[in-house]
Amino acid sequence: MENGAQSIMQDEIIFHSKYPPVQVPEDMTLPEFVLSNAEPYLDKVAFVDALTGKGYNYGEVTRDVKRFANALRSLGLRKGRVVVVVLPNVPEYAIIALGIMAACGVFSGANPNAHSSEIKKQVEAADAKIIVTDGSTYDKVKDLGVPVIIQGGDRIEGTIHWDELLEAADRANTGIIEEKVHQDDLCALPFSSGTTGLSKGVMLTHRNLVANLCSSLFSVGPELIGQVTILGLIPFFHIYGLAGICCATIRNKGKVVVMRRYELRAFVSALITHQITFAPIVPPIILGLVKNPIVDDFDLSKLKLRSIMTAAAPLAPEILTEFEKKFPGVQAYGMTEHSCITLTHGDPNMGHGIAKRNSVGFILPNLEVKFIDPETGRSLPKNSPGEICVRSQCVMKGYYKNEYETALTIDKEGWLHTGDIGYIDDDGDVFLVDRIKELIKYKGFQVS
Repeated sequence: MENGAQSIMQDEIIFHSKYPPVQVPEDMTLPEFVLSNAEPYLDKVAFVDALTGKGYNYGEVTRDVKRFANALRSLGLRKGRVVVVVLPNVPEYAIIALGIMAACGVFSGANPNAHSSEIKKQVEAADAKIIVTDGSTYDKVKDLGVPVIIQGGDRIEGTIHWDELLEAADRANTGIIEEKVHQDDLCALPFSSGTTGLSKGVMLTHRNLVANLCSSLFSVGPELIGQVTILGLIPFFHIYGLAGICCATIRNKGKVVVMRRYELRAFVSALITHQITFAPIVPPIILGLVKNPIVDDFDLSKLKLRSIMTAAAPLAPEILTEFEKKFPGVQAYGMTEHSCITLTHGDPNMGHGIAKRNSVGFILPNLEVKFIDPETGRSLPKNSPGEICVRSQCVMKGYYKNEYETALTIDKEGWLHTGDIGYIDDDGDVFLVDRIKELIKYKGFQVS
């Protein structure tokens, strides 16, 4: 296809990826998809705590996802019921989330640092049947009238302990009702931050997330399978943390080095000790790496870091320049909130390009994108700013129990209206220009 390939259908100008479509398996759930082909890697570490060294290999992850799914079924969890997970980043996080999905349940991550009233709103809005948390956060959920599973070392009266639950499920794995999970079933319910005052649950199916991983990982070559070590610092309760870091990494049989909080000295130490090759971080951390003298206490020649990706806020060009001087050979680029639509860096070895630095990247395979005039709704040609709309298998099913907001965001033809103004240039790179200020919407995959 040509750069920024476009088609004109019924007077609509629709842009497609410049790369061929990728196949999306029809019959696999998200847990099945990411854990497939794990056999050669059963002894390889999948998750490790950066500070304690506690970890799980692929054999243990595969085993414990099944054990936790059985445990949830034994507790009576049924298809489509929500389990809210209120945990910091821990090595068990993906096991818990995938176990919920494998049990036909729906994972909903909540910020453990949120006020108890915010957690209560999410638990009630989702009609959650179970909460998974740890001892330090238990007080925020203890009065919500929902059974609580405690992960970690604490034993608390009136709760179910993680280890004991798995052991009990091992002993009672007969007679448990198993329900068939389909790709169109819900598997995740992340909540928006609610900047308009009303937090909304974003309904994501197994197919949404499997399709997103197929598109976003299309440029990962076979030589990288089992070779990437990624930093798990971005919160896993964010859908990007769970899907973009945990699920993408285990799909490619890499290793996630889990950090539950940021502290510069521990951060640099983890980069070196665990030989991290890829680090998704936020701009203030890059500022610390560039400006803080603590960094000079370390032998940076031992770094195996190949690339960093900044999320959540734009990276100032002068900071990026300073970073590249201090860390030569480490590629730095930004992740925009359109990471489910575009990719900034492909693999040159596979003939995939690198987008212009100030763009948000090129369109991923399997996606359709158009730019519409907000006043008339007409689609626009190249180099003409308009509201970015996307249509694909990755687009959310809708907002949970909120048909009105769903209809405002996803139209009858299946186009998700992002509320962002942008354009595509002659090379197929997408640029953001502005935001439709009065239309504060939440994307199907980017939940802040």
